[in-house]
Amino acid sequence: MTGLSNIIEVFIRELLEKSNTGTIEIQRNEMAEQFECSPSQINYVLSTRFTPYKGYYIESRRGGGGYIRLIKVKIEKYSDLNETIMETIGKSITKSKAYHIIEGLREEGFLEKREEEIIKAAVGDRSISGSAESANKLRARILRNILLILAK
Repeated sequence: MTGLSNIIEVFIRELLEKSNTGTIEIQRNEMAEQFECSPSQINYVLSTRFTPYKGYYIESRRGGGGYIRLIKVKIEKYSDLNETIMETIGKSITKSKAYHIIEGLREEGFLEKREEEIIKAAVGDRSISGSAESANKLRARILRNILLILAK
C-alpha cells in the first residue's frame, strides 16, 4: 500500500508544479479509478502527505459534483514567517507535527537539509524527555525559538 501512496503523492505534486496558481482541483472518485484504488486511499494520501504543517490547505465539497481543492500555501520569504511560526506551533506541538513543519520549511527553501536534520535532532524524543504534555510544550518552545532566530 505504501508504494501506491507514494505514486499518488508524486502525481499530485506534479499536478501542483504544473499549476501556475499553486491550486488544483481533483475529483476523488476519478483519481481512485485512475489508480485502481478506493477513494479512501486518496483521502489517506491527502490527509497524511498534504497537511497544513507541510504548507497545504485542503477544501472539499461532497456530492456528485464534489471535488477536492488542494492549495500550496506560499510563505513570502521571511515577511509572514514570524506570524506563521507563532500561529502554527502554538504552545504545544507533537514530534510528528514539528517534523512536518520542519520538512515543509526545507521544501520551501527556508532550510537546508543539514539545518533540517539538526532541528529535528533538537526537538526529537531523544533530546526531550518527560510526560507527553511537558515534552510537547518544551518542543514547541525550542522549535519556535530556533525558527525565529533563523527568520532574522
